[in-house]
Amino acid sequence: MKTRIVPVVRRAKLKEIDEDLEDMTYWLSRPPQERIAAVTRLITMHLQPGQRMDKTYVVKRKLHS
Repeated sequence: MKTRIVPVVRRAKLKEIDEDLEDMTYWLSRPPQERIAAVTRLITMHLQPGQRMDKTYVVKRKLHS
C-alpha cells in the first residue's frame, strides 16, 4: 500500500487572513498535554547545551485529565 501526499491549497486575500486567530484556535483545540509538550520543545530548542530554563515566571498548576 503506497501513501500519497496530497497538497492542500487555500486561496484567500492576504487582508482577509487572520493567522493569529487561526493559530490560537488550533492550539486551543489540542489537549493540554500536547500544548505543554510543544512549548517545552520550543524552549529547549533555544537553550544552550547544559542551560536550564528560567522558571521564575512559571506558575505550576495541576492538570486534570
